[in-house]
Amino acid sequence: MPISKDNTQFHAAYRDIKQKILSGFFSSDARLREMEISKLIGMGRTPVREALKRLEDERLLTHEPRRGLVITRIDKQGVTELYAMREVLEGAAAEFAARHATDAEIDNMQSILEQSEQPDCDPVRMNLQFHEAIYGAAHNQHLIRTLQSISDTTFLLGRSTLQSPQRAQKAVAEHQQILAAIRNRDPQAASTAAKNHIRQAFLERLKMLRDAD
Repeated sequence: MPISKDNTQFHAAYRDIKQKILSGFFSSDARLREMEISKLIGMGRTPVREALKRLEDERLLTHEPRRGLVITRIDKQGVTELYAMREVLEGAAAEFAARHATDAEIDNMQSILEQSEQPDCDPVRMNLQFHEAIYGAAHNQHLIRTLQSISDTTFLLGRSTLQSPQRAQKAVAEHQQILAAIRNRDPQAASTAAKNHIRQAFLERLKMLRDAD
């Protein structure tokens, strides 16, 4: 059965608007009005309306009284809850990867880590690639889908913890510990290392929040 034009336009609008949200294109206090977004991305109001509803369902957008749709703001309690769930899920992904990763997938993780140690690398991009490699090696579509949602929400926090050179350097060492456990086919050690990695990122995030006060 061919894909309808309306469905294609909805997915295109959804991807475009979501990318703009996650990349920080919109200011934190921006109001996402249907008509203005339609003009911005050059698409009709119906697919834009459906895309905005989908993004609201995913909690990337929030409907506020008298303001309409805005980028979801995450308070300190929300940050704590977010990282607590990330710790659980990332631990599970590393554990599953230690059980199910192929040799080629492990070699790919190693290649990413080697690239992340180059002086001209982008630590945020390499971190994302390494984690996505683990997700794929976990071979569990339900876990991957949930982790992707959590990762998207993390983008709403703004500046990455890895923009601190000290944190970026420590993160690479933590990644090496995770990979070593996966390569050794040690699910418990992989889970523990992954959980510690997220816990250290959480501590850095709390420090950033304190500095911003």
